[in-house]
Amino acid sequence: MVSEIMDKTPIEIHLPPHLPGGGGRLEAVWIGPKPESAPSLVLLHEGLGCIGLWRDFPEKLAAVTGCGVLVFSRLGYGGSDPCELPRPVHFMHDEGLYVLPEVIRQTGINDHVLIGHSDGGSIALIHAGGAAAAGLKGVITLAAHVFCEDICLRSIADARQRYLEQDLKTRLAVYHGANTDCAFWGWNDVWRHPEFVNWNIESYLPDIAVPVLAIQGQNDAYGTMAQLDAIGRNAGQKTGIRASVHGLEACGHAPHLEKKQEVLSLVGDFIRKLLAA
Repeated sequence: MVSEIMDKTPIEIHLPPHLPGGGGRLEAVWIGPKPESAPSLVLLHEGLGCIGLWRDFPEKLAAVTGCGVLVFSRLGYGGSDPCELPRPVHFMHDEGLYVLPEVIRQTGINDHVLIGHSDGGSIALIHAGGAAAAGLKGVITLAAHVFCEDICLRSIADARQRYLEQDLKTRLAVYHGANTDCAFWGWNDVWRHPEFVNWNIESYLPDIAVPVLAIQGQNDAYGTMAQLDAIGRNAGQKTGIRASVHGLEACGHAPHLEKKQEVLSLVGDFIRKLLAA
């Protein structure tokens, strides 16, 4: 059973050109049971992420939950096709409302849970509150943003300096290859856009009609606990299905890597209860 769960199969996803942000091939892999035999977990990576930067977290999720896991790199990241730059300020809305539904449709996913890190968590919340696909059972966010904070903008400016003057570009190139500049500037430039200071997705939270588990490190350099508080206060407000929130001590912006066992325990318990209901 363990060897079956750990199988990693490349799959083809091709976004049509009429979607916001354009079309192209997405790098994607499937781990564990296929959609016809088990519920699925859909992983949505951070603003500088891709398949490889999840490390072994997808395999651990499959082993802990018995679910299949879809992992893909968005356009402009990892081994996916490049995308046009600059990204628009509403790029996460485009991903949640238009791109993610297409990915779910093409992969034949039925019952599923979204798991998003940072920008990926924001995309998951937008999708759940604005364009939830049939079969959505829950949402898990790791360090998601629901509004723009000064701490985030300062860290993004610092990342720009490290990319230009230190080794950040070299380290990212291991995962993004020819997409390295596209991945970095597509993320960094849009967050530093003058209009991004007003970016806010809190209006999507009240309409979320599935359980939400929100996790954030208390030492996150890209967001304060006000992000977690906003999710807990607003998610499911109209539907009566409220969020469960967890702040992790001595943890930064990547809870699933920094506090892997604690996160796997929280996520595993949440998914087991969700799918048993």
